[in-house]
Amino acid sequence: MASGTATASYELRFDSGRTCLDLLATTHPAERLESMERLRAWIAGAGLVPPGTPLAAVDAEWLAAFHELRADIGRLVRGELDGRPADGALTRVNAVARAAPPAPCALRAEDGGLVRRLRTPPECGQLLAVIARETIELLTDPGARASLRQCEGDNCPIVYLDTSRGRRRRWCSSEVCGNRERVARHRRRAALARA
Repeated sequence: MASGTATASYELRFDSGRTCLDLLATTHPAERLESMERLRAWIAGAGLVPPGTPLAAVDAEWLAAFHELRADIGRLVRGELDGRPADGALTRVNAVARAAPPAPCALRAEDGGLVRRLRTPPECGQLLAVIARETIELLTDPGARASLRQCEGDNCPIVYLDTSRGRRRRWCSSEVCGNRERVARHRRRAALARA
C-alpha cells in the first residue's frame, strides 16, 4: 500500500486509549498488520515490550495468532457495545488470558539508572495474554466500559475509550475523522451559499 503523508502517520495508531483497542484499529482503513515487520513495529509501538527488545522470533504463526485474537476482541467489544453477547469470542479471549505475561526485570543502565528489560525473549502467547487480560479488565470495569465509544466518522469502525472532559468526544481522532467531518461540513455550507 502506498502511503501518502495523510495516511503515513496513521498507519499504526496508538490513540484508542487501550492496547486492545489499538489492536482493533489495525484493520482500518486497510490491514495494517500485513507482515512480520509491521507486527514487530506494532508490538514495540504499543509498549508490549521494553524499547530495544529483540523480536526475532516473530513469524507467520505470530501474525496469525495476533489476527485471531484481534478478531475475537473485535467480536467481543462490538458485541458488548451492540448488546449482542459474543460468548464464543469471550471463551477464546479468556483462554488466551490464562498464559503468564512476560516477566520484567530492572537492570542498571550505563548511566546508573534503572531500565526495564524482559528476563527472557517474549513468546507470542505471553504478549497475547497481556492484550487479552487488558480486554477483560476493560470490559469488566464499569467505568471504563461506559467510556467505550464507536467513532462517528463516516464508515469508521474504530472503537476508543472516551476520556475527554464531559465525555463528548465524537471521533477516534480529531485529526483524521474529525477533520474529514469539518471539511465535509464546510463543503456543504459553501455549496448552500453558492445555491
